[in-house]
Amino acid sequence: MNAELEGATALVVGAASGIGRACAEAFAREGAAVVLADIRVQAVRALAEQITADGGRAAAVSCDVTSEEQVEAAVGTAVELFDRLDIAANIAGVQSEHRELADLPAEEFDRVMKINLYGAFFCTKHELRVMREQAPDASGSRGVIVNCSSQGGLRGIPTIGAYTASKHGVLGLTKSAALEYAARGIRVNAVCPGTCDTPMVAGAAADAPAHIRAIVDAIPVGRMGRAAEIAQTVVWLASPAAGFVVGQAIIADGGWSV
Repeated sequence: MNAELEGATALVVGAASGIGRACAEAFAREGAAVVLADIRVQAVRALAEQITADGGRAAAVSCDVTSEEQVEAAVGTAVELFDRLDIAANIAGVQSEHRELADLPAEEFDRVMKINLYGAFFCTKHELRVMREQAPDASGSRGVIVNCSSQGGLRGIPTIGAYTASKHGVLGLTKSAALEYAARGIRVNAVCPGTCDTPMVAGAAADAPAHIRAIVDAIPVGRMGRAAEIAQTVVWLASPAAGFVVGQAIIADGGWSV
C-alpha cells in the first residue's frame, strides 16, 4: 500500500468497466476511499460492494456525464460521504463511429463531444469548485485531477475524427485548468492511453477490425495495453510522488506515438 494515499478520497468517473474500473480498484488498494460514478449504476454498485467486502471503503453513484447537474451531484456526494475530495479521475468516454469525416453525421459528432469533451469539462469544473475551497492536506495539496485523453489526443487518426477531436480538446482543457490552479495547490494532468484490452476497444474492433489490427500491429511492445497498467499511471499522477507534474499529457501507449 502507498501510505501517501491512505485516508484520501478519490472520485472515479466512468468506473463501471475498463480503465475506470481498474482505477477504482487501484485507488482502493492504495487505501483511498473511492466514490464510483457511472451511468451504469448497477455495475458500480456491484464494484463498490466488492471493494467493501475486501476491506476497502467505497460508494457508488449514478452519473451521466452529459448532464452537468448529475456531475455536480456526484461530486457533492463524494464530499458528503467522505468530507473532502482529494483526487478525481475523469475516465468516462466513448469511441466514435468509423467513418470518413465527409460522411460523419453531425449527430454522431455531437454525441461523442458531449460525452468525451463536455463530460470532462463538467467534471473538471465541479471538482475544481470543491478543491479550491477546501483546506490543503499535509502535503500542501488541495486536490489532484487526472483527465483521460488518448493517443488520439496527440495525433490524427483517420476515420475517427470525432473521437480524435474530442480527445485533443481534453488536453487543451487540462492545460488551461492546470495553469489556472497550480498556484492554488491543485494539480491537473491528463493520461493518454494507447490501445488497451478494454470493452470499448473490443467494440471498436468488432466495428472496424482492420483499423484496430493495424494500430496494434504498430505498437512497438507488440501487444495491447492492460487497463491495470493505465490505472497505475493514474495513481502515480494522483500521488504526492508526482507533485511537480503539472499540465502534462502522460503517454502510456507501448511506444505507438513515438
